[in-house]
Amino acid sequence: MKKTIYNKFDKEEISKLPSVNFTGRIIVVMTANEAEKAVNYLLSQDILGVDTETRPSFRKGENYQVSLLQVSSRDICFLFRLNLMGMPPAVIRLLENKEVPMIGLSWHDDLTMLRRRTNFEPGRFIDIQDMVGDLGIADLSLQKLYANIFHQHISKRQRLSNWNADVLNDKQKIYAATDAWACINLYDEIKRLRESGDYELIVVEEKDETETKEQQS
Repeated sequence: MKKTIYNKFDKEEISKLPSVNFTGRIIVVMTANEAEKAVNYLLSQDILGVDTETRPSFRKGENYQVSLLQVSSRDICFLFRLNLMGMPPAVIRLLENKEVPMIGLSWHDDLTMLRRRTNFEPGRFIDIQDMVGDLGIADLSLQKLYANIFHQHISKRQRLSNWNADVLNDKQKIYAATDAWACINLYDEIKRLRESGDYELIVVEEKDETETKEQQS
């Protein structure tokens, strides 16, 4: 039976789906020595999921550097606390690696922010947003893509929490790890669907503004 996917997934349906979280091991990395060990492990894997978090700013003109780099294998996620240790050589070595594919989403923006900390030559990165168009999917957010392809709900409640906090709480850790790990799952499934054609695309017609207002009145 072919998988049903939509060109645009109904945002209102997402909260009704079963939630999903990363259930593997999460390791917080706070020193250059810890980073070296973490990177040695990560570069021994076949694929990695990547994402970043930045402390949100709520005042005009207030900006922060990237706080966290999360990099996940299929079962272990490392949270590199860049706000505490900067960009040690091991992290640069990871980001410049050209052997192990690193899968992200809207990764161009993350790279721009990371390079504001320390300039480096980006390695083998693959952006999921560059892949989904081949399936006819127009949505580009992680939450909508995951709901569309896996019919599961990734919570975004921790997105605007303080990523520069002295200690990250468990909810922050799980949120960060889930986003990185989810990129691997999306890449694997999108690649499978592209190669097999084992899907049916349903095109959802957009309602015009007038029709929407009439239905709400």
